[in-house]
Amino acid sequence: MKVRLIVFTLVFLFTIVGVCFADNPHMGTWTLNEAKSKIGKGAPKNHTVVYEAAGDQIKVTVDGVDGAGATTHNEWTGKFDNKDYAVTNDATADTRAYRKVNTRTLWLTNKKGGKVTTSGSIVVSKDGRHRTVTTKGRNAKGKLVTTVAFYDKK
Repeated sequence: MKVRLIVFTLVFLFTIVGVCFADNPHMGTWTLNEAKSKIGKGAPKNHTVVYEAAGDQIKVTVDGVDGAGATTHNEWTGKFDNKDYAVTNDATADTRAYRKVNTRTLWLTNKKGGKVTTSGSIVVSKDGRHRTVTTKGRNAKGKLVTTVAFYDKK
């Protein structure tokens, strides 16, 4: 009887976690649509962003190029609870926080050494097929720059 109860409980928990993540419109693979984006010359570009379940957290994997055109890859695992979680292999940030604004909108904050380097919004379209990432931060010369990246869902 105990074995059946444990198995039932585990199946139930995994089902609930799966349903919760399935309802999240941010989940999946997003590819940059450069033609629709407004990214300044020499600015970094995230070509592919993947959101996937990692237990009770979310893993975000980002592949792209830096301002010089060199390949980049960084990863973040955490929750959309506005708390700082470590990000690996990002030259501009050592922590990242996501805050859920509503079902389709997240607020993103990157920090390096405890100071905000980039912040912005991530908005998924009503049909769930596109997302717009608008960020503000300072470039290497200290000038405030705004980037609008448009993504399509694979």
